[in-house]
Amino acid sequence: MDLGISGKRALVLASSRGLGLGIATALAREGANVLLVGRSGEKLAENCKAINAEGKGKADWVWGDLADENFVESMVAAVKEKLGGIDILVNNTGGPTPGVASEMTVDKLSTFFETMVLKVITLTNTLLPQMKEQGWGRILTVGSSGVFEPIPNLALSNTLRSALVGWNKTLSTEVANSGITVNMLLPGRIHTDRIDELDGANAKRQGKSVEEIRAASLKTIPAGRLGKVEEFAAAGAFLCSEPASYITGSMLRVDGGAAKSV
Repeated sequence: MDLGISGKRALVLASSRGLGLGIATALAREGANVLLVGRSGEKLAENCKAINAEGKGKADWVWGDLADENFVESMVAAVKEKLGGIDILVNNTGGPTPGVASEMTVDKLSTFFETMVLKVITLTNTLLPQMKEQGWGRILTVGSSGVFEPIPNLALSNTLRSALVGWNKTLSTEVANSGITVNMLLPGRIHTDRIDELDGANAKRQGKSVEEIRAASLKTIPAGRLGKVEEFAAAGAFLCSEPASYITGSMLRVDGGAAKSV
């Protein structure tokens, strides 16, 4: 299938590794020009070199930290300088620290709300006028399967990513007649460094080995395995495509069938 995004310009947040890098790579393989964002210039440069070696879409990078008070302004400037405009925005953020709901503090809520919700919404709103003017745009926000079924010991993630669900749906109805789609992509257990870190945290909390934690989690996944970044990224690339122009306000789970809800 031709996704119809060759030459499109994409900004992909938190793309130095994991899911963000996977989506950026998938978009570039479809011919899109991608701007990677992260806090490790070394990793970003290596990623761009690998993407550019494939000879399809071009990749460049810019340093960016969602905790930086000038993050939105710096991203807007980088889009203008390095891409010349924006067609696709992939909102991806790192996950917050594990913990239970009864131990959430005002400080932690405020800190992660700033980086996971406020900056995402502000950046999107700032870039929207460009998409409206050209009559085409794709906004994809990476969430978590925890917005459907809260994940134990991830209270902050369950809470803050759920806030983006209402925003995603509301915004989608406001811009649908402008040729802009707004969707969320929800990962289940996709094998990334983040999953390894969470399994380690759960093992410590429960007094078990990482292997025991991993084996127990696999029993809850009908597919019987962890997902691959490439599988998740392919779904993301499709939602950013021309053929997906009638899909908006939706949330797509990529979880191997793990969610028990309909």
